[in-house]
Amino acid sequence: MSQSIFILNGELVTISSKIRWYQTVRFKLFTAVLLVSIVPLIIFSIYMVHTLGRYFEESSEREALYQANKIAGSIQKAGYLTSPNKKDDLIAELSDKSSEGGFRIIVVDANGYVVSDTNNSATGKVYLVPEILVALSGRDEANLRQDEKAVYASAYIENSASKKIGAVLVVTSFDDIHTLLSEINARWMVIAILIAIIVIILVFVMARIIMEPLKNISVTIQKISAGQLHQRIETKGHDEFAHLSEAINNMTTRLEQMDSSRQEFVSNVSHELKTPLSSIKVLTESILLQENVPTEMYSEFLRDINSEIDRMTNIVNDLLSLVRLDYNGAKLNIAETDINKMLRDIIKRIKPLADNKSITLNYDATKEVTIDADEVKLSLAISNLVENGVKYTPVGGEVSVSLDADHQNCYITVQDTGIGIDEEEQSKIFERFYRIDKTRDRETGGTGLGLAITHSTIVLHNGSVKIISGEGQGATFIVRLPLKYQQS
Repeated sequence: MSQSIFILNGELVTISSKIRWYQTVRFKLFTAVLLVSIVPLIIFSIYMVHTLGRYFEESSEREALYQANKIAGSIQKAGYLTSPNKKDDLIAELSDKSSEGGFRIIVVDANGYVVSDTNNSATGKVYLVPEILVALSGRDEANLRQDEKAVYASAYIENSASKKIGAVLVVTSFDDIHTLLSEINARWMVIAILIAIIVIILVFVMARIIMEPLKNISVTIQKISAGQLHQRIETKGHDEFAHLSEAINNMTTRLEQMDSSRQEFVSNVSHELKTPLSSIKVLTESILLQENVPTEMYSEFLRDINSEIDRMTNIVNDLLSLVRLDYNGAKLNIAETDINKMLRDIIKRIKPLADNKSITLNYDATKEVTIDADEVKLSLAISNLVENGVKYTPVGGEVSVSLDADHQNCYITVQDTGIGIDEEEQSKIFERFYRIDKTRDRETGGTGLGLAITHSTIVLHNGSVKIISGEGQGATFIVRLPLKYQQS
């Protein structure tokens, strides 16, 4: 068991890991591939040995049965069993065939008495083994007797009237073939074991090679979890591990950016809240420490204090709005919303701000549009875009708001002739903790959260927002919203 202890954001964090060798992915992969490789090899080996043994058994039985039928045919043709005076000729012929074929020949009559036995051990005796009984009944048969390691093959003998008058039993040794099979089996097992060893080595090496990138990924992720967000995984090749490494590196870069933005945001908010508090403190102390302060000065100081309180309230309200939108369980009060009326209300509300800067505020709608939306939240989101357009457009400029729709979506476009946004900054402006120019935001009274609130609100409505701009070329924000809201 190993532990990693570190301090993250002022808190003590402990990460413990306990994994046994048989629980590792490498072991599971090794076992799986080994089973897939070795089990078929074992099954194939058993099948081959069995098939080879069965082939030799059947070949020996066929050969012995062929010899039995051949000898039975010779005896039947020569009439050895029907002519007692030919017994010596029978014994001589059987002796030759036995010596030539290397097997034992037994000839019995219809009653099972042995007429001739090339081993001379059963002559004159009753010899009724199963194979002879089958032959006397009119059928040929051959069997391998494993206990004796011998093949017993029998064939019947009949006279000219097709009457069964005897049988021939050929007994051939299977010991040599059994020995050969044992040697083949032993050699095959040695080969199979060698192949298995080679497969095990290859599988082990392959498992190590395959799992090495995963091990590197795991080690790097543990370091990232320990707060080392600068760590990156080295990517090699174009396989799934390389894609996973790239995804983790992108995620870590994003986390690093978010952490940096968070720290910057905390610093900015602290400064934004500290500034009005400092002003309030100075103004309050001025009133308290001075005697006989004129009423006009009281009024002026109280107006300044009220203004600073309003500024802090705006910051806090923006923060609360963002937190509510960021909450996973955030709910929208969806209702049928007249977008034309909502935009006209926004224009009416912001027009005094535009008039103060001699900015022309235009509105154009190609059709009447009604969608399913939370009018309060959506109105705030679009207001942020229009108000930003007015704030960052120079005196005498122009801000245009237009509305269009198709059969699925409505499109709200906010275009200004302001200072514009550099292309490098455009991918970051909707980040909740990102500010392009801190000084500019303070001058215009912004908190740096307006666009983040707008983006979160539009995404909650299953919509999207994109920007077309360039530094010094004004900015165009295009908001797409579905006409019918569908719960995600």
